[in-house]
Amino acid sequence: MNETIASNIRDLSDSGEFRFAASCTVCGKTWISTPTPFSKAEGIVKSEVKKFFFMKCYHKEKRNAMAAAIKEAKSSLNFCPVCRSLVCDDCFMICEHDDMCIDCASYFHEKGERVD
Repeated sequence: MNETIASNIRDLSDSGEFRFAASCTVCGKTWISTPTPFSKAEGIVKSEVKKFFFMKCYHKEKRNAMAAAIKEAKSSLNFCPVCRSLVCDDCFMICEHDDMCIDCASYFHEKGERVD
């Protein structure tokens, strides 16, 4: 599921904080991660050497923030094993035979309960 979320996540980060978003493929509702501040956001970098280390730090913190966002997204987003879509809790069904999104449940006439 990590790969599914990672491939569907959008980067909303700026120079001061890291944020990520993903949208439900059924209803379009957007999940946005908790913002993570960049530790060196206030720093002014003038020399090229310092810019290099500043950017390395930025990218390392961004990778860590993305990993945390993926972990956080798992509590709000679900992977449909039938159509392989990423869907929100409101659009995911716990069914008798297999859990799936509401579109697939409707198509296969499966009954179940929404996660919400």
